[in-house]
Amino acid sequence: MQSSLSLSLSSSSSIVTRSDRKVLQGNTFFAGKCSITPRSLRFCGLRSEVYGLQYSNSARLVAASLNRRHLKKVSAALSDNGTPSKFDYDLVIIGAGVGGHGAALHAVEKGLKTAIIEGDVIGGTCVNRGCVPSKALLAVSGRMRELQNEHHMKAFGLQVAAAGYDRQAVSDHANNLASKIRSNLTNSLKALGVDILTGAGTVVGPQKVKYGTDNVITARDIIIATGSVPFVPKGIEVDGKTVITSDHALKLEFVPDWIAIVGSGYIGLEFSDVYTALGSEVTFVEALDQLMPGFDPEIGKLAQRVLINPRKIDYHTGVFASKITPAKDGKPVTIELIDAKTKEPKGTLEVDAALIATGRAPYTSGLGLENINVETQRGFVPVDERMRVIDTNGKSVPHLYCIGDANGKMMLAHAASAQGISVVEQVCGKDHVLNHSSIPAACFTHPEISMVGLTEPQAREKAEKEGFEVSVAKTSFKANTKALAENEGEGLAKLIYRPDNGEILGVHIFGLHAADLIHEASNAIAMGTRIQDLKFAVHAHPTLSEVLDELFKSAKVKADVSSPVGEPVAA
Repeated sequence: MQSSLSLSLSSSSSIVTRSDRKVLQGNTFFAGKCSITPRSLRFCGLRSEVYGLQYSNSARLVAASLNRRHLKKVSAALSDNGTPSKFDYDLVIIGAGVGGHGAALHAVEKGLKTAIIEGDVIGGTCVNRGCVPSKALLAVSGRMRELQNEHHMKAFGLQVAAAGYDRQAVSDHANNLASKIRSNLTNSLKALGVDILTGAGTVVGPQKVKYGTDNVITARDIIIATGSVPFVPKGIEVDGKTVITSDHALKLEFVPDWIAIVGSGYIGLEFSDVYTALGSEVTFVEALDQLMPGFDPEIGKLAQRVLINPRKIDYHTGVFASKITPAKDGKPVTIELIDAKTKEPKGTLEVDAALIATGRAPYTSGLGLENINVETQRGFVPVDERMRVIDTNGKSVPHLYCIGDANGKMMLAHAASAQGISVVEQVCGKDHVLNHSSIPAACFTHPEISMVGLTEPQAREKAEKEGFEVSVAKTSFKANTKALAENEGEGLAKLIYRPDNGEILGVHIFGLHAADLIHEASNAIAMGTRIQDLKFAVHAHPTLSEVLDELFKSAKVKADVSSPVGEPVAA
């Protein structure tokens, strides 16, 4: 896809001179005071720049009223006094995952001369071993699950023959999607003039980076965006075939009859959805006392009733997998369990395969942080609220930032991208602090789970410390016309808020397209919009968005007049 723009300029416009061309960099063009940059498309939480400028024969690109102050912002290749920069680049990004890619595109829009260093493949974990291929598998599981649900299909008056699948074709669907997105991202970077430098990146000194064997470059600012890798606890032997991580599982090289999933968070839940839809039996091994420990407890209980109890899933909670041995010589995978608290033996499981879904660990080794007096904390790079790297003395390292999984603030692909954009704003002179409380998260099971802000226990703990009240409102999908039309009435939306001023503390949704619905709430938190104002928002009927419409309208807020969020208003 390509977006085109035709410019028609008056004959009185001045012609661009040779000296003017020096400042027309980064594929940004100027006509008077207007800048024309490639238009962007967003997909899968990523951005791919697609552009094309077409001019008529009589049209000429002009810069009649170029303003020197504006040029200094756009032409970052020039220093403040107009002389050539002493740096090779304005911005160098170590890591070309979603965070690095988002930062690079925003930097180009700002006119920064940018390079991105990648030691593996463009797209990082999200595109190659995470968000993208997993959603391809989940799309398959969703359709299989619907076709296999005879009662569901009969409710529509439909008759469907027994559903089956081709394992290799399913695997190819996931791999081909990842390859396509990776190619799109690579092409977008190249088209916009971002230099892609191949090799592992290392910080060798202030504003200096080495990549590959012995290539050293300098940059005015540096962003670390190296992401994360699957975390494998001690005692677990991964062979990549019968004992696997999510990296291996996404290849779907085989579908085991019985698989144990160690960990019941986002990753474990999504893979349980895939495996059970394809015919596997699943056993969860969870170290904490309840399944889905990261979710709001009420939502978690409902999700367990719908996503786990009716399916071929059993579970062990409050236990560790102290040792896992891969299948070998005709013997099954063995999992030795111990009590999470007492460390007493709790038995042994024998299964066909085991998936380790115990979270992710930052990929920060080999970055050369010791060269700039920085020590990681449990592997994470310490940063402040502006993503500036903090050294061992507690001071920020000039011109060095870290975004995404590597800093551990919020290990989500879109959070990494948002952090990268925030950093670029800062290096361009605009102070920007990202509100992490407004960043949503989602689990793409069937149905989906989504959330933003605080859980109810977190909100009540905060309220007790700060001295305010907490209220909760709920609405059911069973009252929504569109959900009932889809025969998908199982679901709940939950609002946690302050009744004194209408501040949204958290929103949690379980139900059809919950991952799409959450953004109305996350944007409201980001913009500081109060529930009193959201009550007047208009939603199309019949749509699933009316679940949130009813949710906000059901909230009881004491304040009757407008006031900034955070400032209580007397009843």
